[in-house]
Amino acid sequence: MHDVLDPRDLVPDEAEQLLSSGYAAEELLEAARRAAAADDLAELASIAAALAGLRRPAGWDFDEPSDAEAIWAALAPPQPARPVAEEELPGRLAGAWLGRCVANTMGKPVEGLTRDEVGVYLRAVGQWPQTGFIPLLDELPAGVSHLHESAPFAAAGRFDAVPRDDDLDWTILGLHLLETYGRGLTTEDIGHEWLDRMPFTQTFTAERAAYRNLIRGLRAPETATHDNPYREWIGALIRTDIYGYVQPGDPRAAAGMALTDAVLSHTANGIYGAMWSAALVAEALVSTEPVGALRAALTVVPPRSRLHVSQAGVLRLFEEGATAEAAQQWIDEELGDYNWVHTVNNAAIIAAALLWGEGDFVRTVALAVGAGRDTDSTAATVGSVFGALHGSDAIPARLVEPTGGVVRSAVRGFDRINVTELAARTNAVRVAFEQEVHA
Repeated sequence: MHDVLDPRDLVPDEAEQLLSSGYAAEELLEAARRAAAADDLAELASIAAALAGLRRPAGWDFDEPSDAEAIWAALAPPQPARPVAEEELPGRLAGAWLGRCVANTMGKPVEGLTRDEVGVYLRAVGQWPQTGFIPLLDELPAGVSHLHESAPFAAAGRFDAVPRDDDLDWTILGLHLLETYGRGLTTEDIGHEWLDRMPFTQTFTAERAAYRNLIRGLRAPETATHDNPYREWIGALIRTDIYGYVQPGDPRAAAGMALTDAVLSHTANGIYGAMWSAALVAEALVSTEPVGALRAALTVVPPRSRLHVSQAGVLRLFEEGATAEAAQQWIDEELGDYNWVHTVNNAAIIAAALLWGEGDFVRTVALAVGAGRDTDSTAATVGSVFGALHGSDAIPARLVEPTGGVVRSAVRGFDRINVTELAARTNAVRVAFEQEVHA
């Protein structure tokens, strides 16, 4: 396996990105895969040039701007921010942080597996449906060729703190950003803190491409588009829960900060996923049911985008009384051609898990993990939203205890930070934001 910035990955992945976005790139994708397998760098360079020259055929059904002004113009006018129950917010924020950390760990060992592969493995360990952290088997069952590289230290009984993960690092870095820059946070500030606080080797896909572009002296939005076929993958979505944490009841404001962050590394649905996630968390902090939070989150997604269409489809299934299994099957059939790390399919998994989770933390997370694909990321966002909806008491103590409430992190200055401290500092930022509004 190559680094994601190696041409043997970059070129096939760019072809796949274009194909999923309406370009006629089928033949070039197959050619790129053959050239990558043969280590033919000259042929890959030729294919890359051909890909750059492609134009989307007429008849594309979607309108997916990446420019901030165009994104806002595509949305309906914002609704007034909802009132918050001040006395509930510390517990809800603690729940969001705790839920994110625990759920992320529950999904980590099987990251990258298909839905079928996850089912095979969980049945082999006696957890179908999943009941907690995933054990590590000495021998993999037939039908599962590998586990994620994190499995040896993220499996049940193999950690004494929440294992380090980029889904958690970005949320922690986001807290640092808000503590340092406040409401005036800019995309340039974010890029500066990436280089100062995040090790390059602990970034992945779109973030690694953007990081490299920052080092080369590029600035947003070019950091998101230069040699970055991962620009619509899930990376920006996993970074932006923090903006919802500090702006409860105001999904539009949370989405605005998420957009500022996302344009550093993403375009189109990659940006919308970040806005959607931040808005979802912001609304969850003042809601009690996931369906209302998901509807509010959809208002910050351009209506003619693939993310909007797929999210509306999941909500429609729920309103029609479909089963959780039917929803999973719909995601596989309608969104199965997307890369396993794409925003559109993984956001659908998040929504379905929340809608069919029946208000139970373990069942909700299990639905996300059981769907396969980017299981640690989907589970983390599901856990975050669940905790925001229900508070810290809704996260089972038996799952918190093995972590000691401590988080490992690659973010400079934050390794082994306590979840209680993260929640308290987040609440302090929220209070400061609220005081600014009323000053």
